[in-house]
Amino acid sequence: MSLDVRRVGAEAAADVLAVVQGAFGDRPVLDPPADALAEDVDSIARMLARRGGLLATLDGEPVGCAILDVAPDGLVLRRFGVLPSAQGRGVATALVEAARDAALGRPAVVVVAREELPVTVAFWERHGFVETSRSSPYVTLALTLPTEFDAPDAETMRELGERVGRSFAAGDLVVLTGELGAGKTTFTQGLGTGLQVRGGVTSPTFVISRVHPSLVGGPDLVHVDAYRLGGLDELDDLDLDASLDEAVTVVEWGAGLAEALAESRLEVVIERAVGETPDDELDPRRVCLRWVAGQ
Repeated sequence: MSLDVRRVGAEAAADVLAVVQGAFGDRPVLDPPADALAEDVDSIARMLARRGGLLATLDGEPVGCAILDVAPDGLVLRRFGVLPSAQGRGVATALVEAARDAALGRPAVVVVAREELPVTVAFWERHGFVETSRSSPYVTLALTLPTEFDAPDAETMRELGERVGRSFAAGDLVVLTGELGAGKTTFTQGLGTGLQVRGGVTSPTFVISRVHPSLVGGPDLVHVDAYRLGGLDELDDLDLDASLDEAVTVVEWGAGLAEALAESRLEVVIERAVGETPDDELDPRRVCLRWVAGQ
């Protein structure tokens, strides 16, 4: 058995709809009926176009899904379901783990369950979700996520960046803050790996910005170093607006400048814990991830 979970967009609407119909159609009849039963390809495509979704496959066949949405309290999982024929094979748990990675930097993963389905509520509770509110017949549960991570070496920093990169969608903005040598470019190298873009990511200090095209049809990576920019006017001169909606834009030294580029952003702050003998490769780092504003 080969189980795989991958991020998908509107192009996977038909597969996601098939899973939604199979999963929700097998559940007991509810009053009011589940909104998922009214979905069609167009409505699923519109939902996927916003933040994408997760599609689980067993030996290449779609068997589970979740559509990703965002709210001030975290990443919201909508239309979460597994086909009856695939239940009990770890599909739902794999989707939850993938959702945790997709929510990096957000305070929680959030789901809404029906109180008439106690087995479903118990599933979420077994995975660490706790009830945060109830408005009959709906129960909202949330899994609180860490937003600070230790990075004792460059490899760990790249691995964290790769995990974050896999969570991005086109239009996302990242503002990187940290002193010289803190690991900002190392983190961005991991982002590039997670996004699967072309070219080795290096510091763009002397060219100000570089574009790394996607190798898989996903968003490009636009890597900007604002260290030598004199202010917002010089940042505007880079004409980043032309690519913001289609790319993931990462701005090193962007605090105080890049916030105006998008309604929401992921702020990444890297701090060095310098010991008695500072060394770029040995000093541990603490990385704080925080999504702010808009979404």
